[in-house]
Amino acid sequence: MGILYGMVARGQVVLAEFSATQTNASVVARLILEKMKEVKNNCISSFSHHPYIFHVKGTDGLTVLCMADDASGRIIPFAFLEDIHKKFVKTFGRAVHSASAYAMNDEFSRVLCQQMDHFSRNPNVDRLNRLKGEMNQVQSVLIDNIEKALERGDRLALLVEKAITMQQPMQGNNSTVALKRKARSYKNVIWWRDCKFT
Repeated sequence: MGILYGMVARGQVVLAEFSATQTNASVVARLILEKMKEVKNNCISSFSHHPYIFHVKGTDGLTVLCMADDASGRIIPFAFLEDIHKKFVKTFGRAVHSASAYAMNDEFSRVLCQQMDHFSRNPNVDRLNRLKGEMNQVQSVLIDNIEKALERGDRLALLVEKAITMQQPMQGNNSTVALKRKARSYKNVIWWRDCKFT
């Protein structure tokens, strides 16, 4: 499911919002804005409203809020909030400080929708998941390389065995040659003895 609701507000004034489902997210978001008016700038909070979690980020006089399911964790929703804040400030600049309620909704609700879809469906959105994916790839490559090295090692061991086996008959040939020499010398000794008798 992922991120289901997004909103950008200045104080109590909602500048843009988008909801992907029919829920009471807008009402709960306004209650959270009421609680947040006492909090100063640069705050990050999460509020649980079963079965959803509302994540809030207040920066530079703007409050960016989203509602996500519990399975989304905290990393992806806060990455979404950071991205929305940057896009909103980049798109509207200083106009956000004096705009009326829902003044940016027509233009920015599409951006909210696109980014909600992107952050909900793309598993590589946050760096942690992307790094885990890369680590899994590296791990599989390492395992393949180790298996290949072990196979090469087995083949090398087989080659060494064959070389040793081939050397042993050669050493055997050396012993065979020595045996042949001894046999010839013994034959010569016997022949000379036979010659002496005759």
